[in-house]
Amino acid sequence: MARPCTGICVCVHMYRRASTQSSSQKSVTQESSSQRESSSERASSQTLLGGTTCRLCAKRVSTALEEEEQERKRRYHSLLAAYGEAKRERYLSELAQLEEDVHLARTHARDKLDRFALQHVDTHALRHAVGDRLAWERHSFEDRISRAPEILVRLRSHTVWERMSVKLCFTVQGFPTPVVQWYKDGSLICQAGEPGKYRIESKYGVHTLEINRADFDDTATYSAVATNVHGQVSTNAAVVVRRFHGDEEPFHSVGLPIRLPLSSVIPYTHFDVQFLEKFGVTFRREGETLTLKCTLLVTPDLKRVQPRAEWYRDDVLLKESKWTKMFFGEGQASLSFSHLNKDDEGLYTLRIVSRGGISDHSAFLFVRDADPLVMGAPGAPMDVHCHDANRDYVIVTWKPPNTTKESPVLGYFIDRCEVGTDNWVQCNDAPVKICKYPVSGLVEGRSYTFRVRAVNSAGVSRPSRASEAVAALDPLDLKRLQGIHWEGDKDIVIYQDDLEGEVQIPRPPTNVHASEISRTYVVLSWDPPTPRGKEPLMYFIEKSVVGSGTWQRENAQTAVRSPRYAVFDLAEGKSYVFRVLSANKHGLSDPSEITSPIQAQDTIVVPSAPGRVLASRNTKTSVVVQWDQPKHGEDLLGYYVDCCVAGSNVWEPCNHKPIGYNRFVVHGLTTGEQYIFRVKAVNAVGTSENSQESDVIKVQAALTVPSHPYGITLLNCDGHSMTLGWKVPKFSGGSPIIGYYVDKREGHHKNWHEVNSSPLKERILTVEGLTEGSTYEFKIAAPTWWGSGCRRIPVSSSSVRPGQRLSQVLPTT
Repeated sequence: MARPCTGICVCVHMYRRASTQSSSQKSVTQESSSQRESSSERASSQTLLGGTTCRLCAKRVSTALEEEEQERKRRYHSLLAAYGEAKRERYLSELAQLEEDVHLARTHARDKLDRFALQHVDTHALRHAVGDRLAWERHSFEDRISRAPEILVRLRSHTVWERMSVKLCFTVQGFPTPVVQWYKDGSLICQAGEPGKYRIESKYGVHTLEINRADFDDTATYSAVATNVHGQVSTNAAVVVRRFHGDEEPFHSVGLPIRLPLSSVIPYTHFDVQFLEKFGVTFRREGETLTLKCTLLVTPDLKRVQPRAEWYRDDVLLKESKWTKMFFGEGQASLSFSHLNKDDEGLYTLRIVSRGGISDHSAFLFVRDADPLVMGAPGAPMDVHCHDANRDYVIVTWKPPNTTKESPVLGYFIDRCEVGTDNWVQCNDAPVKICKYPVSGLVEGRSYTFRVRAVNSAGVSRPSRASEAVAALDPLDLKRLQGIHWEGDKDIVIYQDDLEGEVQIPRPPTNVHASEISRTYVVLSWDPPTPRGKEPLMYFIEKSVVGSGTWQRENAQTAVRSPRYAVFDLAEGKSYVFRVLSANKHGLSDPSEITSPIQAQDTIVVPSAPGRVLASRNTKTSVVVQWDQPKHGEDLLGYYVDCCVAGSNVWEPCNHKPIGYNRFVVHGLTTGEQYIFRVKAVNAVGTSENSQESDVIKVQAALTVPSHPYGITLLNCDGHSMTLGWKVPKFSGGSPIIGYYVDKREGHHKNWHEVNSSPLKERILTVEGLTEGSTYEFKIAAPTWWGSGCRRIPVSSSSVRPGQRLSQVLPTT
């Protein structure tokens, strides 16, 4: 039977304690809850706080605990439900706000697009017109400022000591901005190849090359090449690096550059030069390759100091180009041609220059015409050059080809090509009859090359070699450059036009005159108005037939920007007067003063035929041809020489490029054959009639002076006499040797004394009456009817042995 409850306070205390424990165990799992229930039932029969509880009280406590647990769970679930509802409402609210923002953004974007479309429709025509005008103005502005590179300040040569730095500077201008490359003796300088050695800078058109800690190997010629789409310019300077020790210094004077291509500078070292192998008379055809080469023996042989090698064609110093390359070193000197043209024909001379003097060798190079494109067509013209280049035109000149079997030349076509392209454009519609033509229609600032083709009744010739590039610029622009000194060492370069004031309507040009008159055109020249004004000037030319009273504008479609202009389409036999008007963007000036009457006619005429032609013997394969100058030969370009085998009446050209002198050596003839020669004179208008034919001449060697005796040997010497022996000269000059004469003189004496008064038939002689211990010189001559060849030998009467050659005793002089 259960014990009675000890008091209500114990039950109440147990209930409160259970409540406290239950509230502190919210995180306990359901398993621990069931364990707590079983333990509470057992606790009903145990003593708590020194007392016991009844089952009724225990049941009441358990019920209270269960109710509290249920209440707690109900509250927890209600909180979860409230949190989920609040989160869902917040998400829906944010989603609604996002949809509203997207809708507003779409509305604003649509409004902006509508407004832009309306503005685009309203201003499209205006913007199109403004854009076209801006593009035209930009293109016009770029055309005006486009210029080929132009060097304002050139490089200067420097002489420095070793381990010093040197800086090379130059200034160039051009548009587009030129690209500058530096070269050392023709080889491109690469900064990466020698890090820290070179420093290249470019700023505001000033380009510098700094060489750090220069050594002797940096002695060279340095070049700077500036290039843009309109052309190319270059400048060079010498850098000489000197050593501190006099015995290592290659030069004895300051500032003498190595390999500087100036004829006035001679290397300050004595060299003895001997030609071992030489190039001879050479025959080639257009389009072939060729190398002229000489083998040399240079004494002393120094690696870092060499004599200077110069190549000349017809006494004109040659420079390397895309057609020719030069080499000098390792005992050889060569000149190579990559593509021969008739321009390359001429007398070539190799000169080796040193302090010891000049050693040279010459031989002629003949270049025949290549096979024509059309049977019977003439050969190509040659020597195409450009003159009087301006913004709008340039005058092109050339030399006519020689015609022997072909029909005469009727005229010429001139072609032009812009530099950087391969597009050749024919400049004239009808053939030009004289060897000069002004090419117009050029774009200012751009560079052009020109070529010429000859025309006859059979067809058109091959084109000539292209000319050097020329820029369409007015040379007077350079004269209008002014330098203004600024603070320090600064200078500002400006055009004189920038200092001019504002000119609304320009004044007319002055000094209008004809600078060149031809049968097909007249070149007018004039002086620009003063003041010019800042605005660009243009000119319009008007012509009038004398007596007509009406004026016709010559360049109505294209304005002229240069103070020169070539007027074509002039009627033959009529006289014309001209006047020029200047214009700028503000308006047109009054006409200039009228020129005096001008008639289109040739100021020079075809030359008359050369005078008497004489041919004389030279070698086994050559003949010397001479002739008298023509009586009427204004502005001659040269002469053509033709030859013909006697009785064949088939003429062949001897030279393929006009020669400028009235004497010519014709090579390549057949030994023993008989030839006839004739000569024609050439100028810009055409070729003269053939001269009278020369007398028939047989090709064979001429009689000349023989060579000297050689192999001279001292056969015996006894202190009072000498016995000499020698060999026959290698070349007799075409005539038998009469005999030999021997002369002697004592050393340090000037007078010679003959040993034998009559010629010796034998090649051995004993000279008596000599003084023992003295030095003597002997001179042996081998005379013929055309002269004599002799050789002088010094020898001592006490320092030789019988049978010893004189060349082994003392050097031969």
